[in-house]
Amino acid sequence: MSYIIGYLRALIASIVFLIALLLGAVMHFVTFLIGKFNKEAMENIRFSYIHGACRVIWFTLQGPTQVIGLENIPQDRPCLFIGNHRSMLDIVVTLAYMKKPVGYISKMELKKVPILNLLMEDIHCLFLDRQDPRQGLKTILAAIEEVKGGRNMFVFPEGTRSRVEGQFLPFHAGSFKIATKPGAPIVPVTIVNCGDLLEDHFPRVKWVRVVVEFGKPIETAGMDRNAQKDLPDMVRDQIIETYEKHAAVVLKKAG
Repeated sequence: MSYIIGYLRALIASIVFLIALLLGAVMHFVTFLIGKFNKEAMENIRFSYIHGACRVIWFTLQGPTQVIGLENIPQDRPCLFIGNHRSMLDIVVTLAYMKKPVGYISKMELKKVPILNLLMEDIHCLFLDRQDPRQGLKTILAAIEEVKGGRNMFVFPEGTRSRVEGQFLPFHAGSFKIATKPGAPIVPVTIVNCGDLLEDHFPRVKWVRVVVEFGKPIETAGMDRNAQKDLPDMVRDQIIETYEKHAAVVLKKAG
C-alpha cells in the first residue's frame, strides 16, 4: 500500500510542478511588464511566486521536515550559501524555507528546460557548464558580481550529486571565490536524507524524514590567502560533522 501511495504522491507532485510552470510563464510575462515601471516590485513578486511554488511542491512530496538555523542567515547583507548535494530536490527544499531572495548555481542542462529556465533566471540563477572551464569561470565571475550587487547566491560545490547517502565528494575551491572576492559571509547548509525521498527509488516518493540545517555564518572579509585555501575543506568538514549528528538519529529511525 505504501508503494502505491508513493507513486500517487509522485504523480501529484508532477502535476503540481507542471501547473507551477504554466502559471510561472504567465507570472514571467506579467512581472516583465511590472518591471518596466518598478524593478524592485518585479524582483520581489518573482521570488515570492517561485518561493511559494517550491513550498507547495515540497508539501506534496515531503515527510517530516526539520529546518534548523534560519536565524543564522544574515538579513542585512548578501551571503553565499554552501550546501552538500544529494538530490535534485535540494533546491526545492532550501528555496521552500528560505527567508530571503537567492539565486542558485545550477547545471547547464536545466537551461535547456523550457519555462523552467526562465523562472530560474527570474531569481538570478546561473548555469554552470562543468565541461567547459572557461565558461565555468565566467559563471563564477557573474556570481561574484551578483553578490557585489547585493544578491544572495547558493552553490553546491561538489559539482554533481553524490549517489550514496552519507558520501561527500570534494568541494571545488572555485565556488568559494563567490564569497571571498566580495568579502561576503558563507552560510554552510547541511541537507540530510533528501536522496531517500526520491532518488534512491525514482519515481516513487518515500515518506522519510529530512533535516536541513543552516549553520552560523563564516566571515570571509579580511581572510588571508592561507585561510582562503583551507576554506573548502573547513566548510566541508563542518557540513560533514553536522550531517553525521543528524544522520545518527534520522537514518536510525528510518532503519
